[in-house]
Order: sequence, then structure tokens, then C-alpha cells
Amino acid sequence: MSTAIQRLNPPALPDAGKIGYSQISIADPARIAFVSGQVAWPVDGSATPANLADQTTLMIAHLRSALASLNAQPSDILNLRLYLTEITEEGQQQVMGQLLSFLDGARPSLTGIGVKALAAPDLKIEVEMVVQVPA
Repeated sequence: MSTAIQRLNPPALPDAGKIGYSQISIADPARIAFVSGQVAWPVDGSATPANLADQTTLMIAHLRSALASLNAQPSDILNLRLYLTEITEEGQQQVMGQLLSFLDGARPSLTGIGVKALAAPDLKIEVEMVVQVPA
């Protein structure tokens, strides 16, 4: 079992808890896994979904698989880094709605980054995780 992760939203910083993440995540010494950025590449080698919503769904399935391989849950995620090629209000709503559902109430630290391109021209989203590995 993981040691408890402390989540903080200090009053001197914007209250990130209102939108589903934490400004700071504190973990006691434990094994930490750094999960490479996950994208919407189907495992079977088929075509990458064309739209952001479908890419997000597939990318989250990969995040779930990575957590399962670590015997971890969303509550064990310390940090997420989200890379988007197109930052629009609609796109952010699509992504964050699915991401918050995946997190199931966990509020890891999160950084969103707009980028010009990812590893392939058809990719629109990539997310990497830092996870506290359960003992």
C-alpha cells in the first residue's frame, strides 16, 4: 500500500482544487515510477483517432494500463504533465472532463503545456505521469 500523499492548495496560490488538481503533492520516501508520455497510438497498430476527444479516451486507457502494471490507482499519481497541440476552451473541456473522470477524485499536481507538435503529426495530446508505487 502506498503511503499517504498530502495535497496542498496554499491560500497564497490560486485554488487549483476548484478545478480538480492540487498545487502541491507531497509524498514520503517511496518508490516512484516515471511513466513516459502516453499518446493515442492503438496497441494493435491501427490508425490514430482523428479528433481530440477520441485521442484523449485512448490515451487515458494507456494511463490506466500503466497504473495497472504498477498495481497503482489514480490516487497514487503525484504529478501529471499534459501536452496539447491545440489549446482551445472546447478542447480543454473535452480533455479535462475525461481526465477528471479518470482521476476519480484524486487531485495530483498537474501542468498543462501547449506545444507546436508531438511525436507524430496526427497526435494532439500526450500525458506523462509520476506515480508513487504501492509497496
